[in-house]
Amino acid sequence: MSQPITINTRIRENAQNLAGALEQHLLKSFAPDARKELRLFSAGEAADLLGISASFLRKLHFEERVPDVHTTAGGRRHYSAQDVLNIRHILEDKAKTKGAYLRGRAEGEKVQVLSFLNFKGGSGKTTSSIHAAQRFALKGYRVLAVDIDPQASLTSLFGYQPEYDFLHSGSIYDAIRYDDPLPFSEIIQETYFPNLHLAPGGLILQEFEHETPTALRNNVQPPFYARMAAALQEVEDQYDIIIFDCPPQLGYLTMSALCASTGVLITVVPNMLDVASMSQFLQMSADLLDVVSNAGARMEFDFLRFLINRYEPSDGPQQQVVAFLRQLFGEEVMTSPMLKSTAISDAGLTQQTIYEVERSAFHRSTYDRAMESLNAVNDEIEMLLQQAWGR
Repeated sequence: MSQPITINTRIRENAQNLAGALEQHLLKSFAPDARKELRLFSAGEAADLLGISASFLRKLHFEERVPDVHTTAGGRRHYSAQDVLNIRHILEDKAKTKGAYLRGRAEGEKVQVLSFLNFKGGSGKTTSSIHAAQRFALKGYRVLAVDIDPQASLTSLFGYQPEYDFLHSGSIYDAIRYDDPLPFSEIIQETYFPNLHLAPGGLILQEFEHETPTALRNNVQPPFYARMAAALQEVEDQYDIIIFDCPPQLGYLTMSALCASTGVLITVVPNMLDVASMSQFLQMSADLLDVVSNAGARMEFDFLRFLINRYEPSDGPQQQVVAFLRQLFGEEVMTSPMLKSTAISDAGLTQQTIYEVERSAFHRSTYDRAMESLNAVNDEIEMLLQQAWGR
């Protein structure tokens, strides 16, 4: 007869074994004191990001209107993200129309705050939010990525080890906690993407969920739903776009992000189980938002969109579910879906995104298909932001 399992002991052993294995995996990928670096971009990629032709970019170099960049022995130019940003500023200074190359918000326009959410895990929130943040930064926007998920996957993708780097301090929790919160500027981390900063997450964020009921009873101000917006006020003038990666639950953290947001993107995997789960999520969200609205929270949003995630165009049942959602929600379902891609999942094995990995690491058609899908999704979100700014 087998011995009964002491579940708390066994779970702790599993947790410790997994943490050790993950640490070894990270050590193989990155040196202990290393920070991730972004790859160089080809001339074609740089031109695409700048919104100009490759021939015009060559002309700019030939006429010495832009600085030299890294050039191979064969004469091929390679651009760092900072090179692209420097060229963008040069082009903007010479442009006849202001905002042609730097399309961020103008004076008097409000910062755009996006929440990616769904309370079902595996719906692609983190994948969607980090690719959006990186794409916008590469296109010249000033971006802040805010990780409010205690699992801190977004933070990990930026090369941090939240269970070590932000276990006790330095996470977003310190800026929104009820007892002596820190200024938001003190927890912001620079990343290896120019124009993209990170407010890290970590396990300690769970404390916010535990402490909020007591804070509500004691009438601590500002209340939970206003704390995120209040904290962001200190730094929001430094950014065009703020992106929340929300936890897979409808708790106080998610509600605080929603009440600070101007736009909401609900990720959904197109199968009926996920859609049924989303139905419950939407009903619960509406009920809870009614409560915080009656308590005085701001409820005006510029847009809400459903983002179809992990979509396989050849899957008949998925096509039916997408058609069902489009019929039901109309234009609130984004035109571009995020395709299911081995390139995206394989990149994740080394804590990277499609924008970070070299094209040569994958079969060319697989990489191009994933990149086209991601760019289509993020360019559609960019269009929504531009419309919110009245353009």
